[in-house]
Amino acid sequence: MNPFTATIWFESFARRAESLPVRIHDWILGLLPAWPWLHWLVTALLAIVVILTFYGLFFAMITVTERKGLGRFQNRPGPNRTGPCGLLQPFADAIKAICKEDIVPATADKVLHFIAPCATVFFGLLTLAIIPAGPYFTALNLDAGVLYFFAAGAASELAIFMAGWSSHNKYSLISSMRALAQLISFELPLLLISVSVVMAAGTLSLPGIVAGQSSWTLGGIIPQWNILTPWGIFAFIIFFIAALAETNRCPFDLPEGESEIIAGHLTEYSGFKYALFFMGEYFGMLALSGLAITLFFGGWNAPCEFLQFIPSYIWFPVKLFMMMCLFIWIRATLLRLRIDQLMRFAWKLLVPLSLVNLVVVAFWMRTGDWAGPLQLVRWAGAFALEFVPFLLIGRHMSKGLGPRKYKYAQ
Repeated sequence: MNPFTATIWFESFARRAESLPVRIHDWILGLLPAWPWLHWLVTALLAIVVILTFYGLFFAMITVTERKGLGRFQNRPGPNRTGPCGLLQPFADAIKAICKEDIVPATADKVLHFIAPCATVFFGLLTLAIIPAGPYFTALNLDAGVLYFFAAGAASELAIFMAGWSSHNKYSLISSMRALAQLISFELPLLLISVSVVMAAGTLSLPGIVAGQSSWTLGGIIPQWNILTPWGIFAFIIFFIAALAETNRCPFDLPEGESEIIAGHLTEYSGFKYALFFMGEYFGMLALSGLAITLFFGGWNAPCEFLQFIPSYIWFPVKLFMMMCLFIWIRATLLRLRIDQLMRFAWKLLVPLSLVNLVVVAFWMRTGDWAGPLQLVRWAGAFALEFVPFLLIGRHMSKGLGPRKYKYAQ
């Protein structure tokens, strides 16, 4: 096979592999009567089934990956009994959670106590529906997709408050209020960073943001992703830190701090309801990881142009898995902060830096036509505009906090 023929074959294979979901969808609709309302209903049901199946299995895989990964970090084997290499452990845990007794306090609000865990999963699935996993894998393709994502994600805060209020337990109520303070505080830098990407892309549509990162330079080797810009590097770091806090992950897992508030807003939950909160937290992690991939890592696009023959619905799960591994790595490495450190960190550091990032993005877009040596000036200027405020704010926050000294008894 000569190179020209091989190129044509790879391009044909890539097109057929990419359009496979569409052909399956059209084949299923071809089996049905030509009624518009029926086609619309079947299309919606197929989207729901794909989202539940894909993210449900991904959730199961990530839980066993995290448990085995943390085991390696902590020099222990992790789950290794159920199934080959312990891979069936998530399904065993699900069966155990379903079979456990559901204990509800006598003074609890029974309706809200039941609705809260269901709402956590429901709002998590709403945010996952807007994440574009491929050109043909976007369940909700809205022109204002970024706004929809944060509107649906903010509703999960209501579920946490319902869980604390309905439990009729002072520890649960205090924890839910503390969780709301944390979520609201870190949602602001998360939103501001997303606005920076919207400014650079010129659209609120998530597929449109991906389309703006679907080109390569240097012969198709270097992708034009937002993470490969000075403002994108700082923006992703701020976004990822805020995402850790939004999903109650270490070192920001204060709402579930067992040392001072037992188990937080989950204190009065057991059995499958507790598992639903666990699932909702992971769906939130998947949604924020998917949003980070969309905003900074080119979405479903391949990292190099010559790798485009691999379908987009392969690249997106690979990137998603790597992002989730980063969450696991952080959990195994860092310790929990105090509540005052957490709030100070959000309002005095992340929010100002997010506002600075907006200015840097404006500078980056205004200097887009600079070429030659001016490109170096553009990069240096954008980096300085990001780093200098971080250095000044960091020094101001650490003023009066000298280096820690350790004294040992003789």
